[in-house]
Amino acid sequence: MSLIPTSMAAALAGRGKILNVAETLAIGIAGGALFLFLNLPGGLISGAMIAVGIAAIAGRPLSMPPALTQSVLLLLGISLGSLVSQQMLHNMGAYPLTIALLAVATFCSTFGSSFYLQRFHGWDQTSALLAGSPGALSQITMLAAEKGADVAAIAVVQTMRVIILTAALPLLLALTGMASSSPSMVAAAAATPPELAGLVAASVATALILRLLKFPASWMFGGMIASSLLHGSGVIEGAMPDWLRNVALVGIGAVIGTRFAKMQIRTLLSHVHAALGSFAIAVVISAAFIAVIALTTDVRIANIIVAFAPGAMDAMLALALTLHIDPIFVGAHHLSRFVFVSITTPGIVHLFGRPQDDVDD
Repeated sequence: MSLIPTSMAAALAGRGKILNVAETLAIGIAGGALFLFLNLPGGLISGAMIAVGIAAIAGRPLSMPPALTQSVLLLLGISLGSLVSQQMLHNMGAYPLTIALLAVATFCSTFGSSFYLQRFHGWDQTSALLAGSPGALSQITMLAAEKGADVAAIAVVQTMRVIILTAALPLLLALTGMASSSPSMVAAAAATPPELAGLVAASVATALILRLLKFPASWMFGGMIASSLLHGSGVIEGAMPDWLRNVALVGIGAVIGTRFAKMQIRTLLSHVHAALGSFAIAVVISAAFIAVIALTTDVRIANIIVAFAPGAMDAMLALALTLHIDPIFVGAHHLSRFVFVSITTPGIVHLFGRPQDDVDD
């Protein structure tokens, strides 16, 4: 007798999760379609993100399961890789310099935001350092829990930074005329069904290999690497169909928006000023480094802005796709920062941080 209620409960729970995912996708599609109709830059990703984020804050039980998220990231990677051309490679000579400056900018941004959070909002050192560190949110969250930092506050600051950047960057670049498409980024004809099947198979295989190697963002970079090699070598000429690319953009927007699903409005409001202030500090510091690179290299300024933006790697690469920005340049820099943050943050926290318990004492 006890098995019947248990099985029914499991079935209802499974159905509830499916409905939550369906609602998330429906809201994301509606938001993306609205922004696209209004002809807003980056409309699909920004619209989906904002719509899902608002619904999540309002209390809707929205979610994107790991399998669906991985599929979206794979499609995004394939789309980015299909943009690769020989003309893009002329900027690679500037990579060592700009990546080195990105590491310095990340260090300065982390400590600048940390000082602001401690000085003006009374945060403890460890929480402030972790909140100020751009990117690598999953690693930052785990380290925060391990060190006894304020995980909720850190999540608010990190998430709001991603949301603001993803929504504001397309508008900024469009209004300043820096996001116009270039001849090297003209869309190719859609891949044939056999080509598309080959792209997906090669991308999945590459992603699984990267996953075994513990490579960060393995699904996205697996798709990007496989697609880049196949398109760059001329084995496949067709690009991802527009409708499938749009699915990836809406999906990424929905994934970002669901980050608000577990946040209470009270928690969000209590840290909104800290989030906005630390974001402003990070932007000012990043802008200084962007200006230096723009004045000393011939790299397109839109590429530099998105590459140095202190946002999530998947969101910034999605913007690179929708704004016709060099995905290799942006991907190389955000991957470098991810590695830099993952390696150095534990040491920085150990040297300069202090567990929350010590502050309370």
